Amino acid sequence: MALFEARNVTKQYGNQLALDNVSISVPEKCIYGLLGPNGAGKTTLIRIINQITGPDSGELFIDGRKLLPSDVQYIGYLPEERGLYKKMKVGEQALYLAQLKGLSKAEAMKRLRYWFRKLEITDWWGKKIEELSKGMAQKVQFVTTVLHEPKLLIFDEPFTGFDPVNAHTIKNEILFLRERGATIIFSTHNMESVEELCDNITLINKAKTILEGSVDEIRNKWAGNEYDLVFAGDVSLNGNHNFSVLDTKKDNGKSSIRLRCAAGTETNQIVSHALEHGNLISFNPALPSMNEIFIRVVESGK
Repeated sequence: MALFEARNVTKQYGNQLALDNVSISVPEKCIYGLLGPNGAGKTTLIRIINQITGPDSGELFIDGRKLLPSDVQYIGYLPEERGLYKKMKVGEQALYLAQLKGLSKAEAMKRLRYWFRKLEITDWWGKKIEELSKGMAQKVQFVTTVLHEPKLLIFDEPFTGFDPVNAHTIKNEILFLRERGATIIFSTHNMESVEELCDNITLINKAKTILEGSVDEIRNKWAGNEYDLVFAGDVSLNGNHNFSVLDTKKDNGKSSIRLRCAAGTETNQIVSHALEHGNLISFNPALPSMNEIFIRVVESGK
């Protein structure tokens, strides 16, 4: 079941078409990647979901009914451009933003103590935002985004400014939120994060949807006639009329070989040939990365 749907959304600014009949359907309790190059229309769609601006045409639904202005209370939004008040202290600002989302002061304090301890930022309570690094400020804004436990969370480039350790921490927290029942729209240019986190994606380019589906299905669909073979010991293969050898790596007593099969070649022919040359441990399709797919799809649409 979809927690959120956008159906046939179109938005134009003057002569610029920002979204052209775009639809997405975000299942409950999933992390949904909203992807695309700069200027594709992602931010426009996110602004429409948050009701910062409205569509020229199309409809939005949450929990199977039309999205209402009051539904902003069920949405948590972490924008790419942060919006904390620099002169306010961390604690009083977090408390203020929590109460704007409808939490009582007592409940807000309880949840803030939990999150500040969890992310090890309790000592920042009395600091002003301007005293924090960009990454530290991002941690604070992450907390204020998730504190009211919204049904739908929208993260726009959430790892910008984080060092690898803190990026890993926030990735784990995003997965934790999904496990607790949150539905997440995740916008990023980092395709590695997409593979690590996302269940489904939509790729927008030039205001149009050009690719959508589950990450696993897309990677399998875009796999070519390439395969990865792993042998025990030192093994080498030479290409023939059935395949060419693309790469060979030898490490820790194993040989890893990537092949590209010729058209019409069956996998059992490759396996039979491989078994004649050594102890074959594994034989798997060589799946393209989401980064490779992103580049190929976007460039094919130019």
